[in-house]
Amino acid sequence: MRTFGVEEELLIVDPADGRPLPLASELLASSGTAAGVLSAVGGAVLALEFKQEQIEVQTSPCSSLDGLFEEILRGRDTADAAARAVGARVAALATSPVATAPHTTPVPRYAAIMDSFGVTARDQLTCGLHVHVSVDSDEEGVAVLDRIRIWFPALAALSANSPYWNGDDTGYASYRTQAWGRWPTAGPVELFGSAAGYHALIAGYIASGVLLDEGMVYFDARLSRKYPTVEVRVSDVCLYAEDAVLIAGLVRALVETAVREWRRGIPPRPVPASLLRLALWRASRSGMNGDLLHPVDNRPQPAPEVVEALLSYVRAALADSGDLACVRSGLTAIMRRGTGEGRQRAMLARTGELSAVVTDAIRSSCCSQSPGRSAAGGGFLSTE
Repeated sequence: MRTFGVEEELLIVDPADGRPLPLASELLASSGTAAGVLSAVGGAVLALEFKQEQIEVQTSPCSSLDGLFEEILRGRDTADAAARAVGARVAALATSPVATAPHTTPVPRYAAIMDSFGVTARDQLTCGLHVHVSVDSDEEGVAVLDRIRIWFPALAALSANSPYWNGDDTGYASYRTQAWGRWPTAGPVELFGSAAGYHALIAGYIASGVLLDEGMVYFDARLSRKYPTVEVRVSDVCLYAEDAVLIAGLVRALVETAVREWRRGIPPRPVPASLLRLALWRASRSGMNGDLLHPVDNRPQPAPEVVEALLSYVRAALADSGDLACVRSGLTAIMRRGTGEGRQRAMLARTGELSAVVTDAIRSSCCSQSPGRSAAGGGFLSTE
């Protein structure tokens, strides 16, 4: 069983008016740490991020969907408790609905990024979901990256949770995808072919002088520099914890399916990165509410049909891990209630206030505030 874990970036917000608050350092300091991280219940860790208005929650490696779900819930609640101590709350929103001027975390590397990348760095207050899945080697990891890239637009649509940007309706389901795409290395890439090809490309990026370091390789998915994992970075942070678990379950199944194909000598689909960029734009624009480009023929099809194709593609891996019923249930829940983007739009339509969108997100993000959720039991499947 491949282990997996996630990193979630959460907004730190004022519960009264929804404004992002630059309190990440104070949040961690109030919790008894001066080192920038905080060990939390169940192995989760809180860490500083690029902007002081956000905090990252990291889980430990897990082997089951239920185990990951419990860690995500505890991590979110730990972050929220630390935020409460400084008069704030956390919300799982991929962009801020309320207008803000974000503050960069005061460390030398981030200051250098600000100097080099101007308004792209200055405005970059976005929150993503990063899924790590274990692999046995760089060669295996690159074989995975080459084979799963065509399914990333479907993952972006399933996680869409950022329709608003600085007080405006963007018209996108996932505007975070657009804002993040301003970085020079963000988005889809061509096939690597081998671990040597992967590392040669990154070495060339570094040698160009455009990037400060390898940490600025912002591909939709990459080999982790810290762990023996592939890291899939295409998703918005999900409003609902159960959606984050669903995305992680799909990613693990994608990784396992890709490895099986690689071992059987099945080559990856040679879809150009430029076409994948179109597919990702389509997913960013309409999420689960319109068409997506089908990875097989690159033609528009209703989003649910493309997601069903994804489920069919990874069905064997899901069945072997015992995750098929849970993932199918999670997908059914999204088809019924929509993603975080839909809930945000519904809340604004109901109240006319972007601050109410944030207040609702606080309740939806943390298990202690959401009816029917319990970090002490119940499991991922029972939350649908």
